[in-house]
Amino acid sequence: QVQIVESGGGLVQTGGSLPLSCAASGSHLQITNFGWYLQTPGKGREMVALISRFGNTLYSDSVKGRFTISRDNDKNMMFLQMNNLTPEDTGVYVCYAREGRSSGPDIDHWGQGTQVTVSS
Repeated sequence: QVQIVESGGGLVQTGGSLPLSCAASGSHLQITNFGWYLQTPGKGREMVALISRFGNTLYSDSVKGRFTISRDNDKNMMFLQMNNLTPEDTGVYVCYAREGRSSGPDIDHWGQGTQVTVSS
């Protein structure tokens, strides 16, 4: 059974910073891609940042230059450093982890999400 747990959300003022963490756990777990998605009532779920097992990254245009995604492959953990936050960054940040499997197709896993609120 794979578990995805996010941590680090909270309330911050405009211009502030917040770090987020995501931990994936499970037996013989190999995570290929990790990612963060932002869930808001008006826009649904949107990709914020992705990182491959080899460290290749992809960011949405709205966070480029402000957010940094990283990972620790040995611990199956992923991190998101969010700087210069704006109210538009407010929402639930959901961790995504793709489990690579030697037999059968990869499996996508999602966390419950952590709330980030940026006050103006």
